Amino acid sequence: MDTTKIRDDLVAKIYAAVESRKRRPVARVLANEMPSPVSIHKRFHFAVPGVIVLGTSTGGPKALQEILPTLPSDLPVAILAVQHMPRGFTKPLAIRLNSLCRIKIREAEHDDPIEPGCVYIAPAGQHMTIYRSSPSKVAIRLSTFPEKTTHMPSVDVTMLSVAEVFQNLAMGIIMTGMGSDGAQGMRAIYEAGGLTVGQDEASCAVYGMPRACAEQGVLHRVVTLESIPDQILQAIRYWKRA
Repeated sequence: MDTTKIRDDLVAKIYAAVESRKRRPVARVLANEMPSPVSIHKRFHFAVPGVIVLGTSTGGPKALQEILPTLPSDLPVAILAVQHMPRGFTKPLAIRLNSLCRIKIREAEHDDPIEPGCVYIAPAGQHMTIYRSSPSKVAIRLSTFPEKTTHMPSVDVTMLSVAEVFQNLAMGIIMTGMGSDGAQGMRAIYEAGGLTVGQDEASCAVYGMPRACAEQGVLHRVVTLESIPDQILQAIRYWKRA
């Protein structure tokens, strides 16, 4: 038996273990001092979104009132918002939000062209989808098809349409709400290569819709309500000029 070789191997292993223990505290310090993965790695991992689609239900009006007023007036992308509400309530919601925001908020109308710096709220009682009106233009289509959906408007219907048209240039955000509407749509965006963000449980009025997406593993990021505007600005590479 080569005792010299065994001894050398044992010494090398002991030395490696000691050095590893010495390095661990340094690694922890560096990790704590570095920005979060969202700000350094994932921030530039996805293509810049061509559109943002947002779905919410119970607790949504209050949540929208908290995040939309923080967005800048020169936001270079459109937002499609689906909020579960009874007929006749989405237009007053849009008017109310528009009075509070720098970005334009309006209830969507059929054939509306999608323009940067505007939030289009799906009208209650109709599904909101999108289509290419020309190679460089995208417009909104309102209809009651499909008819047999739990909600009209449906977050899933809008998100599936967005995933089909924009592919990896879509960004999906799922927020507070009861049930699972949006899970299929967020999966479609996720599988197309788009960025998906979910509101966390602590900041949700009802952690139903985001939970359904989280359980399916189709969320790239889970953040607080107040962090959602930052996620949008990071995704579109927006830096406010002085």
